[in-house]
This record gives sequence, structure tokens and C-alpha cells, in this order.
Amino acid sequence: MTHAYSESYLDDAMQNMGDMLDYALVDCGYAPDEFFSWFINSGIATKIENGNPKYIVGMSGVELAREVIFLTTGSYPTKEKAVKDFAGCEYWAGWILAYYQWYSGLRFSDMVENGLSLSQVLSLYILHEADQSKFVDTANEIINRHRLEKPSNLTTIRKARRFTQGQLAEQSGVALRMIQLYEQRQNDINKAQAGTLLSLAKALGCEMQDLME
Repeated sequence: MTHAYSESYLDDAMQNMGDMLDYALVDCGYAPDEFFSWFINSGIATKIENGNPKYIVGMSGVELAREVIFLTTGSYPTKEKAVKDFAGCEYWAGWILAYYQWYSGLRFSDMVENGLSLSQVLSLYILHEADQSKFVDTANEIINRHRLEKPSNLTTIRKARRFTQGQLAEQSGVALRMIQLYEQRQNDINKAQAGTLLSLAKALGCEMQDLME
């Protein structure tokens, strides 16, 4: 499996994300999902996903949190990080999310979009003494279940264009049954031939990657 960045950075990334969430949620009092959306929208999440050394090893967790808050609100927080006797669920949530992102290669925004919100991770604190693979299995289960419960990207875009499956088949030249199987996820559209994806994308007026899951 190809990971998001070198394993040599992983311990620092896990510790810094743990410290970031501990400071933002415990010391500064921000709501978990609100702050995590700031983390994603600020662009700092992308820096970490891409293995940017400045954000993984060049900044502390508190500095990361302060930068997220500044980029979102326009001012730095004045709270000092309190000395704590032990790391709580907030630290663990950041620590394990950094591991899961590195391991899976998923973007943090994809995790949230598919049901693995920060609040959801905090609710899994019971796993904090288990091997990291237990969280990976649980997170994968949550994400896969959520993906199956929502319409496929092909379905969503087709309906937005007000095409029936039959009309899309006629416009794209892709067999109706093939479209049905992709929408029902009985066939994996991520493994579709490039020509098939291109034909569907052209008919729908979108990019090929927009159709992939």
C-alpha cells in the first residue's frame, strides 16, 4: 500500500495532530466538528495530507491549531496550553486520525463527508488502548457503510442533469445495464475502462473523476 507520506514523519504527525486538537478543543473550547471543518477549509489539512514537512514536523500541534484559528477568524487565540496529567480523548482523536489518514491516503474532508466526523472519532475513544488496526477496521466499516447508503456520484450527477438512465445510455453510448450496475455499485465505476468513463462524463458535462467513488 502506498501511504500519504514517509513513515519517518508519522510519529510527529500523530503527536502534533493530537496536540492540535487537545489545545483547540480543551484549552480554547472550540466544538469538535466546527474546529475540524476550520482545519479542512484552512488548507492546513491538505498540507498534512501531502506530507509537507513544515506542517508535519516544522510546527508544533499548538502552532498548527493557532494557525488554523488565525486563518479562519483573523486573530490568534490568547489561551495558553495547560499542562495536563494525561492525554484525553481529544489528543487520541487527533493522534489516531493522523495515523488513519497516513495509512489510508484518504483526505480528511473525504473522511468527514463519509461519516467519519471528529465527533464520531471521539465516540470511539473506547478503542484508545487497542491496536491501531482496530480503529482502521472500524473507520473503514463506517465509511463503507456510509458510502453504500448514499447515491453514487453517477446517480447524483445524472439526476442533476435530469437524465433518465435510458437517456444517458442513448447520449453516451454506454449500455443501459452497465449504467444500472454502476449506479447500484454492483460494478465498481473506479475500475471502469477509461473510454466508458469519458463517454459518460462527456454526456453529463463533467470530469471523469467526478464520477468516481
